[in-house]
Amino acid sequence: MEVNMNNQYRLKYHVMPEKGWMNDPNGLIQYKDKYHMFFQHHPYSTEWGPMHWGHVISSDLVHWKYLPIALRPGDSYDRNGCFSGSAVDDDGTFTLIYSGNVDDRSPKQVQCVARSIDGVNFEKYEGNPVVEDVPSDGSDDFRDPKVWKHNGTWYMVTGSSKDGIGKALLFKSVDLNNWEYVGVTAESDGTLGSMWECPDLFPLGERFALIVSPINMKRSKNICLIGNMNYDTGKFTYEYYKDLDYGSNFYAAQTFIDKKGRRIMFAWMNMWDKEMPEKKEGWAGAMTIPRELILRDDGLLITRPIEELESLRGEKASINDADLAPNENLLKDAAGDAVEIEAEFMLDEDCKTQFGFELRCSGDGREKTVVAYNPGKEELIVDKTRSGIIKDGRNVCKMRKMPDNIIKLHIFLDASSVEVFGNDGEVAVSNRIYPSRDSLGMKLFSDGSDIKLKTFNIWKLNSIGLL
Repeated sequence: MEVNMNNQYRLKYHVMPEKGWMNDPNGLIQYKDKYHMFFQHHPYSTEWGPMHWGHVISSDLVHWKYLPIALRPGDSYDRNGCFSGSAVDDDGTFTLIYSGNVDDRSPKQVQCVARSIDGVNFEKYEGNPVVEDVPSDGSDDFRDPKVWKHNGTWYMVTGSSKDGIGKALLFKSVDLNNWEYVGVTAESDGTLGSMWECPDLFPLGERFALIVSPINMKRSKNICLIGNMNYDTGKFTYEYYKDLDYGSNFYAAQTFIDKKGRRIMFAWMNMWDKEMPEKKEGWAGAMTIPRELILRDDGLLITRPIEELESLRGEKASINDADLAPNENLLKDAAGDAVEIEAEFMLDEDCKTQFGFELRCSGDGREKTVVAYNPGKEELIVDKTRSGIIKDGRNVCKMRKMPDNIIKLHIFLDASSVEVFGNDGEVAVSNRIYPSRDSLGMKLFSDGSDIKLKTFNIWKLNSIGLL
């Protein structure tokens, strides 16, 4: 399969497959001062197929290089796919834990292990599968193990379901080869999905968080439940949840802890029900930019782009203390398909005026992606109804004004994506967009005159070299 490196949808600074299909991020880890990301991968087609583990490596979480495929299906326990999983450092041994899939077996999925001494070449454990039987609390859908160590014991949480209820099943082990079932650590209350994929349980601040990708949950694709973990009982008790992202293209989020103590998250920046025009270019799928998960003192979960992304910044332009007015465009000279924007607006006390940005605008005005704020409804809006060949509707989420009637927008625009962060990461909205190659214009708009642009910075962003 050939990939034309000059094709228009190849992203400049996001991880994507060299060729073929990509979905879930897997095995995120910092191992011997290098960052590793694996991902669900079908190297022989732009369609989902027997899953392999693709592999990229970085020294800074921003600039990545492709490595050889880490896992290939074909053994008796994974002949139809090496499904999602995680990675750990087991006293220097780089260890992958994944779900082996066999379509005509019950259960369809079992849990398996592979190890490496160099972080590149992995050997499957001769005793696979290490978890072969599904507990009675689960079902044939039994996958996506996330493994971590607590007080000298390995723990593993897997996604499953029973009677239409999504569940996270907990296991423990002393050696990663022999596992004991603990029980259902958490489950849906009937409204949070019929199956929980890609569970990820971890401490965050003074609490614990459980990320799941729920199937058949209304209006949500990826949620994070906040609560407490009791290792004596094996129970995670959640008090509330929040959507990790309000966009149309965000799924299968996974995290890891780096050596700075940050909880870093990536997600698949596509979705199963969405068209993917890049397939015509020989590839399909991409990852979000890396984000740090933070639980604020007031209990609000926020997601912020990591600071290392600043290394991509090139040419900069700024505007300060400007009054916005209808029919006036302060960005008439700005253009680009790989830029970062930071903007801070001050609103009058009773402001009801909608304002924001039009991005990837065509010269005739037919194409544009709108990022707007409606202060009357306190809503952040990303409108893709005119974003190009895929017209993917609107994303709308609640976002209150900050103290002193401030609104902050932080936007990462790439060749076929836009990621928006509102009010220092209180909300995030991620989407793939597919405008024409020459739709590069920008506009800063306001429907009234009661808004001041306090600060505006825009940077051209350099490529990370995965083109």
